[in-house]
Amino acid sequence: MAEDKTPQARPSRLWRVVLVLSLALNLAVVGVIVGSAASGRWKDGPPRSFDLGLGPIARALEPQERRAIGRQLRNDRSLRDFDLRDRVNRVVAALQADPFDPDVLRALLAEQSARMTTVQATAQEVVVEEIIAMTPERRRAFAERVLEEMSRARSLRERSSGG
Repeated sequence: MAEDKTPQARPSRLWRVVLVLSLALNLAVVGVIVGSAASGRWKDGPPRSFDLGLGPIARALEPQERRAIGRQLRNDRSLRDFDLRDRVNRVVAALQADPFDPDVLRALLAEQSARMTTVQATAQEVVVEEIIAMTPERRRAFAERVLEEMSRARSLRERSSGG
């Protein structure tokens, strides 16, 4: 019995455009965050909502602690080397290539993922160093603020879900 060998459908142009726009938006957000941190636009450190996966821990930091963390992140050379335009141009070139090579796109997206992992790990380490520098009393007060932030987040979730 002969196998049915229908040619595999190529992704539609619309989906390519959607993918490019989505990736460009993600890269733009990362670029704005890292660029703002590196340029010193956050005089008081990162905004409370900018926590890089630290959630209530980042929100519980005191303003002076956030300022210190923001200074350290701005001074980290590895966070400055981010060329958003080059990254988007490379993705666009991969999408426009004929024939399209999905492995090239995968590699570019993997680079972006690795970049975000590096940024997050750097921010987390800076936060850990700030916590290490706390006195036991400050660390206990910080722990209480983390619990308050957890409670506040739980309350917001319950209100938004109608429960």
